[in-house]
Amino acid sequence: MNSVELLNERAKAPATIKQLDVLRLGRQPYDVVWDLQKELVLKRQRQQIPDALILVEHDPVYTVGKNGEDNHLLQSRRFDVPVYHIERGGDVTFHGPGQIVGYPILDLRDHRKSVSWYMRCLEEVLIRTLMQFGIDAHRIEGLTGVWVSESKIAALGVRLSRWVTMHGFALNVNTDLSYYDGIIPCGIFEYGVTSMKEVLGYKLDMKAVIDEMADIFNRVFGYHDNYEFRSYA
Repeated sequence: MNSVELLNERAKAPATIKQLDVLRLGRQPYDVVWDLQKELVLKRQRQQIPDALILVEHDPVYTVGKNGEDNHLLQSRRFDVPVYHIERGGDVTFHGPGQIVGYPILDLRDHRKSVSWYMRCLEEVLIRTLMQFGIDAHRIEGLTGVWVSESKIAALGVRLSRWVTMHGFALNVNTDLSYYDGIIPCGIFEYGVTSMKEVLGYKLDMKAVIDEMADIFNRVFGYHDNYEFRSYA
């Protein structure tokens, strides 16, 4: 049984309000996890599963949000990297190895029915995670995401359907930043992109960052330690 089959088996479990399943999928193709998100969103809407947080690394891919501009995909980009037009908000971004991508599948009716509150909470999770590794990160007024100085270290883009969330955030940990040379990230011209590795000067252990992130996500969203960490890598 592969990782997706195992996750689907877990999805058959009855839902418990304010319970979180943290699902570590290792490295997976983008389209596989995209399909999985859609399936879990439907099950969450039907109250068949609890809230879930997917944490994954992807093979290299560019994604364009529903409000994105195709001209932000530059002719200098790597044409062996596939492009997906997806239903999240936001513009163009990159996903790839060395980056932690988080897909929360949450029913905001069990939290707070506010998109802005949800986005600020995601940013808070990322800021606190970076703080644990000695990185001083912050928000920039009027922009979505998390920044170190004037460089973006984490991007956000979400979709809600009947108050259930999908898509989410991407944190550059050991990411090869040269992939960003082929796009205008998030459609923002005036700021650069960075990673934890670039800021700290050394490569980080991905598992350690994921563990810290899962614990902080649990606390920020108020699961009161009622969460399970499942690894299908």
